[in-house]
Amino acid sequence: MASLSYVSQSNSAWDNYLQQLKRVEPFLDDPLRQRLDFLRHPKRALIVDIPVEMDDGTIEHFEGFRVQHSLARGPGKGGIRFHPDVDLNEVMALSAWMTIKCAALNLPFGGAKGGVRVDPSSLSKRELERLTRRYAAEINLIIGPQKDIPAPDVGTTPQIMAWMMDTFSMNAGNTVTGVVTGKPVHLGGSLGRVHATGRGVFITGLEVAKEINLDISNARICVQGFGNVGSEAALLFQKNGAKVICIQDHSATLYQPNGIDVVKLMSYQKNHGGIKNYAPDDEVDKSKFWKLEAEIFIPAALEGVIDAEIAQTIQTKLILEGANGPTLAAADDIFASRNITVVPDVICNAGGVTVSYFEWVQDLSSFFWTEDEINLRMDKIMRDAINDIWNKSIQTQCSLRTAAYIVACERILIARIERGIYPG
Repeated sequence: MASLSYVSQSNSAWDNYLQQLKRVEPFLDDPLRQRLDFLRHPKRALIVDIPVEMDDGTIEHFEGFRVQHSLARGPGKGGIRFHPDVDLNEVMALSAWMTIKCAALNLPFGGAKGGVRVDPSSLSKRELERLTRRYAAEINLIIGPQKDIPAPDVGTTPQIMAWMMDTFSMNAGNTVTGVVTGKPVHLGGSLGRVHATGRGVFITGLEVAKEINLDISNARICVQGFGNVGSEAALLFQKNGAKVICIQDHSATLYQPNGIDVVKLMSYQKNHGGIKNYAPDDEVDKSKFWKLEAEIFIPAALEGVIDAEIAQTIQTKLILEGANGPTLAAADDIFASRNITVVPDVICNAGGVTVSYFEWVQDLSSFFWTEDEINLRMDKIMRDAINDIWNKSIQTQCSLRTAAYIVACERILIARIERGIYPG
């Protein structure tokens, strides 16, 4: 059997995914269990060199990736990340989580992910455009509306998606809006997309809170990450009576026990690029974030932030994973023993891919929906999915994460069995 040990380092993102997958195995019937190796091996991984002429005339080389983990249920779907820490291990794991996420939501997609190892803030707008267009040209051979549909992720924006769409269209000889999602609305983007992931965190959190008898109107909330996901989730919870007492981003940790005005902080963050100095007297050391007592924690930054040590000491009832892969496997075990409920990333933050699915459908049909229609459709899909997963968790006496993986793996592996293996 082939091995992926060359990227399966201890506590790496890919290793975390493999450990999550291993926990599903006892819950699968024999025919499906025998096919589980399909999900341990990405279908395709592309590594590309991206030469970019900088504004000063020098040539810089950047490394880019696109991984298609599984295409058994449809074309690949997953974001593009521009970040200095991007590597193959991370992109493989993110693509695998997209496979699980799309299947858990019952969307007709497989999982994919891409990235470039770069700090986008260090580039001029022209340099960023050159980087994006060359990257899009390099992965052009494996993306397309019926092959693999990228979207924004950490460090990428609707403008970057517009450049990618235009580059693909120039090579195709006609405008192909459906090759990416998360585009500007006037270029075929969908209303509601910007707020969708944070809204999904709120919707799934609301449903699970009802199940564990947690009154949102009296809940204290801590949010890590204050981008589109964290800020929208914080805003929606606050509008429904919750008190957001701590927000942490890359620049600072803000703690106000009587509640933060999320609207004012969002305005400040937009103008200053971070929350630092919004209220200097209320800033605390970043290590204090996980030591606060609150009913709900929302990690909405990067993966691997919750380890066993944090899991042993955190004082909360509910964790909503707005980020991808924020909780390590060892921490999951501790949360289960402490009766702390975790709504896993593959369902909790799936609002974004759900509205990306809507955008793709709208592009293919050239018929666009109102934002109210989109929110209604998204809310129903998210509620149905989290309720199915909650019921599976009760039925099998396992965590919500394992339940989500059971539901997703059954759908993926049944599709794999029915499709068979080419050439047979």
